[in-house]
Amino acid sequence: MSDKDPWTSKAEPLSEEAGVVADKAITNKDKTGAPEQWMQAWAKEVLLEQRRARRGRMIGGVLRGLITLVIVLVVFGSGRELMSLSKDEAPGAPHLAVVDVRGALDSEGRASAERVLQGARRAFNADGARAVVLRINSPGGSPVQAGQIYEGIRELRERHPQLPVYAVIEELGASGGYYVAVAADTIVADRSSLVGSIGVVSGGFGFKEAIERLGIERRVFTAGDNKAFMDPFSDMDAQQRAFWQQVLDSTHQQFIARVKEGRGERLANNPQIFSGLVWNGELALEQGLVDELGSLFTLQARLGVERSINYTPEPSPWERLERRLGTAIKAAAMELAAPRF
Repeated sequence: MSDKDPWTSKAEPLSEEAGVVADKAITNKDKTGAPEQWMQAWAKEVLLEQRRARRGRMIGGVLRGLITLVIVLVVFGSGRELMSLSKDEAPGAPHLAVVDVRGALDSEGRASAERVLQGARRAFNADGARAVVLRINSPGGSPVQAGQIYEGIRELRERHPQLPVYAVIEELGASGGYYVAVAADTIVADRSSLVGSIGVVSGGFGFKEAIERLGIERRVFTAGDNKAFMDPFSDMDAQQRAFWQQVLDSTHQQFIARVKEGRGERLANNPQIFSGLVWNGELALEQGLVDELGSLFTLQARLGVERSINYTPEPSPWERLERRLGTAIKAAAMELAAPRF
């Protein structure tokens, strides 16, 4: 008697030719085939079915995981917003109502005028608020967003004259970030904070000679002689340069007017203040760009208010994801040409 079990030996994986024979035996219902061929075909079908089942379980597990993740993100984001609203809007003890201005001023970013002013309205209307604090850590950005925040804060100050407004500059309150700061009654900065940069910049590149050397012909069609004057692959004549400089100078004068309106006679008589230079907090105090050195903590101690509440709306998980995917691409495309503080 052989030590090799004939049934086990016949259950070994089929060769491609043997599989074809077995499939034909099943399809044609060849009842004359050997029992071993029938068993091999059956074993093959069992293995295939098991693979299909495993694949189905894997796909189902991935789908369930994704659905669970979506539910968690939605619930977590909504729940956090609700908790934030209930905490911020509930009557409480005396506190400083904080509004964050963080990052670049961008209509799609965390420091957009819409988001900042939404937080500012909540802060000015909060029960128990003893002062409103604009906590700034921004290098600037869009002149439009800076101007909207400035005008919005000034309007809220007029509606709520009983509430003093402080701007607390952390690492950076430069360019558009400083534009926002001058909307406050008082500006506080750390001695090492970077403050100022009152100017406008617009940059780009010219590739006309480069593409000519590469034998590339530029084809651009416009209706209007100056429609494509910022095209990096075309020449910019003297008249166009003068026009664009006029746009930048006009925007710069808007910035200067807002700084003088907000700071008044506290500014030193130094034309370099508006030249685009940036000072640390200690030197900014000498120039009248800030009123005192300190932080949110020292401000709380000076005003005798131990509690602070942040009224800045938090972006939802979807907004954060969208911003990460889209803002970088959009910013890279517009950064070079758009004027900015």
